[in-house]
Amino acid sequence: MSYQSIAKIGTSLYKEKGSKFLGFAVSCNDESDVKRLVDAWRKEHPGACHVCFAFKLGYDGQHYRASDDGEPSNSAGQPILGQITAFGVTQVLVAVVRYYGGTKLGVGGLIQAYRTAAKLAIEDAEIVEKDILARYNVACTYEQLPLVMKEIKIRQIEILHQKLDLQCTLEVVMKLELCEDWEAFLCFQHIKFERLE
Repeated sequence: MSYQSIAKIGTSLYKEKGSKFLGFAVSCNDESDVKRLVDAWRKEHPGACHVCFAFKLGYDGQHYRASDDGEPSNSAGQPILGQITAFGVTQVLVAVVRYYGGTKLGVGGLIQAYRTAAKLAIEDAEIVEKDILARYNVACTYEQLPLVMKEIKIRQIEILHQKLDLQCTLEVVMKLELCEDWEAFLCFQHIKFERLE
């Protein structure tokens, strides 16, 4: 199972009647990423009058939000979100930083400018197919560890963290389609596990 996202940061510059619209498209995992990135853009561009953005999160893109950041209602965030939807990507944040040029653009002009800056930024980011992944915490004895490690190698599961104390604990990540067999193996071997996502 997979979803469409972006592989690298995409950027754009769109100018309209003296105003500059800087677009940024980045991959993100959750709302804490969104907040951190938007805050960073605000700091990087202290002279900007608006940092408008939209994001889609979740492998199905069902978690989303758009912000006009003081622009007229639905003149910035929604056009940005519309481009994310049009490209069919998720796990993505797109922001457009506006520097005011002295001439008002009107709602129609703003919609066009934010839409275009977002579109160009997404086009600049490489759209890729990504596997849907699941993470697990696994706790086993030293006796069970060789068997667990053998299964991890066979299934090409990635180990994120491991701790070998009185009990062995592993945090692993794998493709979603491997989960059912992996869980069956762990249950059959009486190995404790917790699915994290």
